[in-house]
Amino acid sequence: MEQAARFANRSAYEWLAALPAFLVLVFVVVLNTSHTLHAQLLKLGESTWDGYFKLRHDPAAPACNPNMDIDARLQQLVAESQAVDDEWDLLAPDPVDPAVMRQSLLAAKAQCAQQHQQYQQTLERITPAVQVFRSIELGVAGFGELGMQAQRIMLAVLVLICGLTAVFRRHHIALRPMETVMDYRVAAGAQLISSSILFYSVYSFREVAVGAGVSVSQEHLILHHLWIYGFAFILLLSLYQFLFIPEDAKPGGNFFKAQLSIPLYSTMCIISGSFFIMSGHSAGIGIYLNQMMELSQLFLNVGLYVWIGMLFKRTLLAQRVFDVFRPFNLPPEMLAVAVVALAAIPTAYTGASGIFVIAVGGLIYSELRRAGARRQLALAATAMSGSMGVVLRPCLLVVIIAALNNEVTTDQLFGWGVKVFFLTALLFAAMALLTRQEKAPLTLPDDVWPQFLRSLKPLLPYVVLISVILLLYALLLDAYLDEFSAPVILPVLLLAILMYERVSEEKALLKRENLNVNYVEQRVEESWHDLRDGQDSLEKKIREATTETTGHIGALLMLMGLSVSIGGVVERAELMALVPTSFDSIWLAMALMVVLLVLIGMVIDPYGAVILVSATIASIAYQSGIDPVHFWMVTLVAFELGYLTPPVALNHLLTRQVVGEEEVRLSKLEGDTFWYRHEKILLPLVTMAIALALVAFVPLAIGY
Repeated sequence: MEQAARFANRSAYEWLAALPAFLVLVFVVVLNTSHTLHAQLLKLGESTWDGYFKLRHDPAAPACNPNMDIDARLQQLVAESQAVDDEWDLLAPDPVDPAVMRQSLLAAKAQCAQQHQQYQQTLERITPAVQVFRSIELGVAGFGELGMQAQRIMLAVLVLICGLTAVFRRHHIALRPMETVMDYRVAAGAQLISSSILFYSVYSFREVAVGAGVSVSQEHLILHHLWIYGFAFILLLSLYQFLFIPEDAKPGGNFFKAQLSIPLYSTMCIISGSFFIMSGHSAGIGIYLNQMMELSQLFLNVGLYVWIGMLFKRTLLAQRVFDVFRPFNLPPEMLAVAVVALAAIPTAYTGASGIFVIAVGGLIYSELRRAGARRQLALAATAMSGSMGVVLRPCLLVVIIAALNNEVTTDQLFGWGVKVFFLTALLFAAMALLTRQEKAPLTLPDDVWPQFLRSLKPLLPYVVLISVILLLYALLLDAYLDEFSAPVILPVLLLAILMYERVSEEKALLKRENLNVNYVEQRVEESWHDLRDGQDSLEKKIREATTETTGHIGALLMLMGLSVSIGGVVERAELMALVPTSFDSIWLAMALMVVLLVLIGMVIDPYGAVILVSATIASIAYQSGIDPVHFWMVTLVAFELGYLTPPVALNHLLTRQVVGEEEVRLSKLEGDTFWYRHEKILLPLVTMAIALALVAFVPLAIGY
């Protein structure tokens, strides 16, 4: 009983922390689904009642009189005309011909009668069935309009709640975790400074907006107050963490080493905030955060993709896929190649490489180690697992690029993205196999194919379930899984998979324990709160996925928001003015682009980097003769190289976060050559560097 009470208290606490973000994410899914549903309702209404658009609202009665007395009206008009002629005798127009006027009145009367007839016909067509249908259709339309107006506010709420959660859990991304008292003190102090800057900036922005003499909309006033109160809470929490260090922190520590524990968003905030304040533009960060709200739909999709990744992490689907490879007893290098190549598909559907590493990185690492992979190779493959899918449909990063740049379309980028994917996969395979420690040939077990077929069997229900759900979306909502619908469909799909797995677990219990049906029904109800035989309840999986999502969203969106501010510093400092607006040599231009893009990828998150590049570097590339599609393919590959390149190496930071510090420490003790001692860095680095060189310069050589 005591254990159950503790479990219930923990569940309630986790839901209390995660519920606001959960509600926002669910609201976004429902909102986007409502747009598609409304379009289908309009089609259904038009196909059922011809001219349904006229029936959506009660028609207004015509103001004209269909029973007008033509003769009386004609006499009145003639008399009025003569009166005008007498008053303005010298300037009077030609007298009106009564016959012509009669014809005009007859035509007006006929038209009026027709309007009244149409009005009556429309009223007769508004049957009770039409009234019920249109009330539903208009209700869906009204909900969609209300949701569209509230998107900016929802994004601000998501950023603040998740940012506060990330601060509370000390979950923000840093170069190394906090371990010692000095680490905690320095990191908390940096967050205290950065949260003070954020509070001061958003407060200054409100004062500037209100004092400008221009009326501020109610929505923007709400946004201003949300930022102010939200960052005030974060400031107070940062102050508390600065004053009170966790009891389990190791004593001592090195001040200079502790700098690596400062969250990256805090560093960006201090840099950009100091610049704006010293330049007399203290509202700078607040302004750029507000600009982020203009792309609210895209950043809300980022939150959805993180949630998708965390839900996917709690399904057995990835485990089932790994089971397919086990019968072949692949060498670790070959398994790493297969895993990294296959991981491109879920990476594309989870929006960015970092999200996928967070979601499935731990499983990939453990499976590779289980297959005999050395730690360095397993870490390299885990960090690389999220790198290849960012160029494939329906990756959100490509959608953002197309939204910010009219010179390219998603079809163009995804078309070339497939070619870049195969190139990168081939290079990774070549590098992994060339650096194999054991050159023994691949030998398949005698019973490999029966085992392989048995491993496919558990995947069949997933294939059927996914196909049915996608078919229902296609038939009922005319929605197909693409870059626009993926953030809405995938959460529903994964929740359905979790429900299927839970039902399968209950059936397995019935079969294994030979229980009666009544007991199983009772167990299904109890499983909402309990655990049985180590199997998590559906509620627990959703709660934990949402709780973990909250921290990751806070870390990512805060990093993105401050990346936009760093972009603002680059813009206002006119640093790009130091770079020529165009180059005579397209080769020189491309070489400079490659260096700049890799440097940006090393320090800024992908979404913030795309915004920065779109505003600064892209136009220079276009004017230098670089094809826009070619430029953005180079950009995506350069970013992925940047995320794998020290000193930041974001994908390696996330890998360390999901694998654990101990495994990373042990990996440093392995290897008898320089390559194998640093393989986790060198293998992805060399692969992506070669890919970048080929993608950047081969098209120029062949005149693309």
